[in-house]
Amino acid sequence: MSVSVRVVTIVGPTASGKTSLAVELAHRLGRAEIVNADSMQLYRAMDIGTAKPSVEERDGVPHHLFDVLGVEETATVAEFQTMARAAIADCHARGVTPILVGGSALYVRAVLDRLDFPGTDPAVRDRWKDELAARGPDALHAELARRDPAAAAQILPTNDRRVVRALEVIEMTGEPFAATMPAYESVFEGLTMFGLDVPRDVLDVRLAARVDQMWAAGFVDEVRELREVGLEDGLTASRALGYQQILAFLRGETTEDEAREATVTGTRKFARRQDRLFRKDPRIHWLPYDAEDLVDQALTLIGG
Repeated sequence: MSVSVRVVTIVGPTASGKTSLAVELAHRLGRAEIVNADSMQLYRAMDIGTAKPSVEERDGVPHHLFDVLGVEETATVAEFQTMARAAIADCHARGVTPILVGGSALYVRAVLDRLDFPGTDPAVRDRWKDELAARGPDALHAELARRDPAAAAQILPTNDRRVVRALEVIEMTGEPFAATMPAYESVFEGLTMFGLDVPRDVLDVRLAARVDQMWAAGFVDEVRELREVGLEDGLTASRALGYQQILAFLRGETTEDEAREATVTGTRKFARRQDRLFRKDPRIHWLPYDAEDLVDQALTLIGG
């Protein structure tokens, strides 16, 4: 396959080993660079809690879309789509294979597939946020059900941000909100996708160990420092797993041990959701995370 059209994608749940596979694969391919598709690794200084690869772990392989936002800024999928596709186009223009890596299923699909995002109107969105605060999530979800029953059936009442977004789009466009994802059809003809397959019991142990490592590395101090520069004001960053729980501890709403346990529990639930979403994609070749010839298997499928 020509490098000018080739796109390699590595997905899988948190702590499955995506980064190490991507770096080794980049070295074996020769001219390859990594494009981040983790929604929280976009943020500067959110390093420990997002397991952002260090300079040493990157091992000389260029990485794109790390540290592009301040914690007070809000990440949008539409903006990420534009940035990631530009990074991929830049790689192709230089004869480099882009390796898209991440566990955020929506972000991965936004880059690869035919997803179109309506614009936003801050005034309309703010008005629906005010409605949410005044009427509550159940009433707002009922309003969505009245205006777009299909969207309401796909969006949980507890997902208040998505309910607000749906109502915003409906009001702006006069059309139903596309609450379901399109078919698995990539905009890139040379796409090869890998998923790392980790047994659930093994993954649970790895996730708990990762949280322990984060705490030992100074995760609480990282959140404390980010709090001073606006973390709590960031609608996206402040909700990241671990960060949200430690912020609650720093506000005195919970103990540190409770925050740590809630981080483990929340990460396990998130990892299972990641895995379920990725398993729906028929394009993904699932490879055993611990296979001795893991990179060789990947290279065979790529054809490189």
